[in-house]
Amino acid sequence: MPLGLTKGKSMARIYNFSPGPAMLPAPVLERAREELRGWRSTGVSVMEMSHRGKDFIGIAEKAEADLRELLAIPDNYKVLFLAGGATAQFTAAPMNLWRGKTRAAYVGTGYWSEKAIAEAWLFGQVQVAASAKDSHFTTIPHRSLWNVDPDAAYLHYTANETIGGVEFHAAPETDGLPLVADMSSNILSRPVDVNRFGLIYANAQKNIGLAGMAVVIVREDLIGQALPRIPSTFDYRQRADKGSMVNTPPTYAWYIAGLMLEWLKEQGGLVAVEARNIRKATKLYAARRLAILFEPRGTDRSLAQEPAISSPRHAAETVPGRRKVGWSGISRGVPLRGWIASQHLQRHA
Repeated sequence: MPLGLTKGKSMARIYNFSPGPAMLPAPVLERAREELRGWRSTGVSVMEMSHRGKDFIGIAEKAEADLRELLAIPDNYKVLFLAGGATAQFTAAPMNLWRGKTRAAYVGTGYWSEKAIAEAWLFGQVQVAASAKDSHFTTIPHRSLWNVDPDAAYLHYTANETIGGVEFHAAPETDGLPLVADMSSNILSRPVDVNRFGLIYANAQKNIGLAGMAVVIVREDLIGQALPRIPSTFDYRQRADKGSMVNTPPTYAWYIAGLMLEWLKEQGGLVAVEARNIRKATKLYAARRLAILFEPRGTDRSLAQEPAISSPRHAAETVPGRRKVGWSGISRGVPLRGWIASQHLQRHA
């Protein structure tokens, strides 16, 4: 299709419940559209800006300030905006936090924590302090059953296993070890006491913005002791010293993250966001025939990408969800009316 062919035409908004890149709030998209060809009075798109110019530095600094405000991040924590998504942090975390130790402790509660465990084995021994494998990753072992090595470099857990559908509702006790959390799918969904953690990392595409970027929040005393010969792109100390700009960062994703963080503040912050999420989740799980709606339709994967229903005004797209189990998820950008629409789908599935 030639560029410009759809100029002047409006397009119906789709409620996207799929895994992977999630729905963005309409005000964020509108703001991005307005500034696409020229940011403010610069005449330059953010996609074209120098990452070292004062305009983008201002965008980056505001995004960090807003994230710090939303999560009440203390001054002794560094905030990094990095390329590569959360999967890259499966590798970066042990490279930075091993700190002369020979092993780290991990809690295996599902698909994503198992991937993190596999990556950590590349750098040393991994002690699986607890595992939900016997329950097919449908539960979280009670904390009293965990066996955490007191000599481990840190304790790692995945805060929300989107595929198995299990979530920690509070940070676990660590017996004095630095706590590392993959919060990819539930960061900014509710207030968090950052002081409980040594490291928090999360991909951006669920609740912060665009795919391809990760946010890292790391306590400063834990960095600067990385493994020898660590690549500079993975070294938290170098990243922190250079404002996340060891190389050219994902500038547009960083800009969209800034818009998302600004929007979250306008919604009343994370206390208000949590209350709204509870209302959405209550409507979702109270709806009838939930299992039928979220079951993948047959073995043809192409079907799993088709809209479940469409109407002149709205549509719900890719509801069948994750390729592993067929579940979908709640992301920040789906409004409450989207969940009301999902109830309609469930009643007519």
